[in-house]
Amino acid sequence: MTGRIITVRHGKPDISRDVRITAREYGDWWAQYNLSGLDPAEQPPESLLKATEHATHIICSTMPRAIETASMIVEEGRVVPQDSLFVEAPLPPPPVPFLRLRPGTWGVISRTFWFFGFAPDGSENHSAAWRRVHMIADRLIDLASEGDVVLCAHGYLNWMIDSHMRKRRKWDRVDHQGRNHYWSWRAYELTAAEVATSARPATEAAE
Repeated sequence: MTGRIITVRHGKPDISRDVRITAREYGDWWAQYNLSGLDPAEQPPESLLKATEHATHIICSTMPRAIETASMIVEEGRVVPQDSLFVEAPLPPPPVPFLRLRPGTWGVISRTFWFFGFAPDGSENHSAAWRRVHMIADRLIDLASEGDVVLCAHGYLNWMIDSHMRKRRKWDRVDHQGRNHYWSWRAYELTAAEVATSARPATEAAE
């Protein structure tokens, strides 16, 4: 029987957002964010631990914050495969001079520029990121054929996966905890219609 797919956003990274910086400095801040592990005080919510406790597969991106998140929801000694396929969609610093803003505000501005095609220096653009999401869905669905699969990844990427799974792959989102904040998670199951179709005998399906 096909298992659930559960996508998890990492916990809070160990980096301060209480600064005002330029767009260029935001590029440096984002680079440091990508190198950061979790804040030492972080703990996964009980709802997440319960949802993932019987997972057959737990995988994560190659970013430290995702690796540490995965390590906190698995039993001691379990190896969690890492893959750069699951890293966050890019946030290139936007071409906006003079302003000094908080990193969260720059993140919104950067994501907007990126959404409309801004992808300097050969960074992954919006269309390429959607193609990557298609590949991620293929991987998750393949693993789910063996049981529940958990992906520890990132906020915007998980939002893209959510849209793709529900609209293109016809999987139902059966649970969603934490909105899109740190430690938020979503669970998907194959729609009842798809389950029924896959369960039909081959001779019946061919008629």
